[in-house]
Amino acid sequence: MAELLPVAIVGLGRMGWVHATHLWRLEQAGLCRVAALVDVDTEKAMRFASRSGCRGQVMGSVDELAESGVCKAAMIVTPTALHREHAAKLVKTGHRVLLEKPLTGSLSGDKEFCEELDRDHPQSVMLAFQRRFDAALGYARELMEAGTVGKVFKIYSALEDSGPAPNGYQSDGILPDMSVHNVDEILWLTGRMPDRAMAVGSRIYSHLLTTCQEDFDDAMLYMWFGDDLLGQVQVTRNHVSGYRVESILYGDLGQIQIGRFDQRPGAIVVEAFGKRGSEDTLARKIFPGGKGGPGAPEFVDRFGPAYKREVEVFLECCANDTPFPTSHRDGLHAQQVIAAGMNALKRASDGFEVANA
Repeated sequence: MAELLPVAIVGLGRMGWVHATHLWRLEQAGLCRVAALVDVDTEKAMRFASRSGCRGQVMGSVDELAESGVCKAAMIVTPTALHREHAAKLVKTGHRVLLEKPLTGSLSGDKEFCEELDRDHPQSVMLAFQRRFDAALGYARELMEAGTVGKVFKIYSALEDSGPAPNGYQSDGILPDMSVHNVDEILWLTGRMPDRAMAVGSRIYSHLLTTCQEDFDDAMLYMWFGDDLLGQVQVTRNHVSGYRVESILYGDLGQIQIGRFDQRPGAIVVEAFGKRGSEDTLARKIFPGGKGGPGAPEFVDRFGPAYKREVEVFLECCANDTPFPTSHRDGLHAQQVIAAGMNALKRASDGFEVANA
């Protein structure tokens, strides 16, 4: 019997706990072996090990993991400011890494790190864009590529949190932090990069409820792909009724709807509708959500299966020594779009003023 792939998880904060839970469940299914739990708060790591029954070694630093030799695959879920340092340390010691987004937290940092990785470790980093592994979005992409709603000319993608970022959370801005998933979704669906982008943002409500310092609590990003395709992204921390994730693909023969808001999520509906006057639904399928349970982040109810599948694919690629389906370059492309939108916003705010009536 082949030895199970040993893998480490680095960082056991909110998102790290989600990934660690899926990793442990995959260990129970015989798909890997959790070799190490790494966090500066070793007591937190030991609590996870105790609650889950995980037998991986508890370590307090990436340096300790890099020197230990217990594995050559690792998932990094540390604060954004440490992503580059931790990923660089591990890839230089022969590890392949699943890195939670964003790549570095700044466009200049992304460019520099991409150049370094392209030169020395081009196949070492898989960036965590779980939407690419979401069954509902995958089905919608199949419908689009089959021409079910004709030529798609607009894609709308919304991500709305029910509350502010947690106290103490480190954010590089609501668009780099939240919309990076929506932007990557649109780039993945279209296979194209836009040539123009524009953003707008507001501080209207939830920023008053947290110590997290963030530029906006509500924002929109427009992106133009030539003259034939438009992308619209909407993100907010102000959807107080609950977590909302919704995408719509508009075609000249109809539209594809992925998800809708429900205060009791558990099923993601994908529907394709024809033009006005059509009576029949062109396609309809329901996909299961996750089961985060009490205390789990609200996004687990929507993307739990996608997070699990993302980890499975990472393990498969590491075990078979094959290229990852996402890379550091995908993170750079998304941030380039967001940066272009933010630059346009700055130019507009510097020179735009509403005249008094």
